[in-house]
Amino acid sequence: MASRAAAALVVVALACAAYHVAEAFRKDVGVAPALIRILFHDCFPQGCDASVLLTGNNSEQGMGPNLTLRPVALNLIESIRAAVHRACGRTVSCADLTVLATRDSLVLAGGPHFDVALGRRDALAPASQDLVFTLPAPSFTVPELLKSFGDRNLDKADLVSLSGAHTFGIAHCSSFSDRFTPDVDTNPAIDPNFAAKLKAKCAKDVPAGTVNQTLDVRTPDVFDNKYYFDLIAKQGLFKSDQGLIVHPDTTRMATRFSLNQGAFLEQFAKSMVKMSNMDLLTGSQGEIRFNCAVPNSRVEGIETASDEGHAAAM
Repeated sequence: MASRAAAALVVVALACAAYHVAEAFRKDVGVAPALIRILFHDCFPQGCDASVLLTGNNSEQGMGPNLTLRPVALNLIESIRAAVHRACGRTVSCADLTVLATRDSLVLAGGPHFDVALGRRDALAPASQDLVFTLPAPSFTVPELLKSFGDRNLDKADLVSLSGAHTFGIAHCSSFSDRFTPDVDTNPAIDPNFAAKLKAKCAKDVPAGTVNQTLDVRTPDVFDNKYYFDLIAKQGLFKSDQGLIVHPDTTRMATRFSLNQGAFLEQFAKSMVKMSNMDLLTGSQGEIRFNCAVPNSRVEGIETASDEGHAAAM
């Protein structure tokens, strides 16, 4: 009987997530890259525990790498939580719902489906600043990326495939201005015409953060392998992206993904499963929150985000 009840809860959770994500995606396709970015920024520092969703003192959302997480996606996760808990009680964690919402939005954008096992628990407090700043930066070289990912038990295939999430979404000028300032980047090289267009566009970024650039210039709203075409054309927006196609440790795999979309999608799904199961809280660890933005010890004075600013730079 208990197993039937548990199975029913899973069905409801899946249905709620799918419905709310589909509605949000219909209004704004940018919610898909926003959710993937939230998941990556949640899992990478200390594991997939929904710590990045917490607001208030010492919130991860107030730290540099997370300042441009999209509130519309953060609020979507809380909307799903509210719907699931209304139907089933406080049974599914914000951490689980973050993974489910990300998976469903990815599929809607053309990406691969991957199975999501439930049972994650929510963190009691945000990750420390030191851990948040272990997130790989857009300026990282390939050796720096390999070390950063390796420190989290993610390998070369995970790096090259998960970087492919930059096949959709947008970024602010501050995250890629090093590609044309003070001079046009030559290591790794950027297409001079592309650099000139970016420089002219970002010259209008007043006040800072008001100008956006699509990460993939070919199919910016679709999850496909065109990101790797961009790299071959020297039109990778970030230094960390462009390096993948020229560095001897990653060029073969990046080139393969440009030629074989199926291979990319298959590896991306595997790497998403791997990443979404990093350092989980389970059993009696952590909690299942009453509200995704607030630990249960601080339910009073709930803070919620408003939708302003967005970017998809991992």
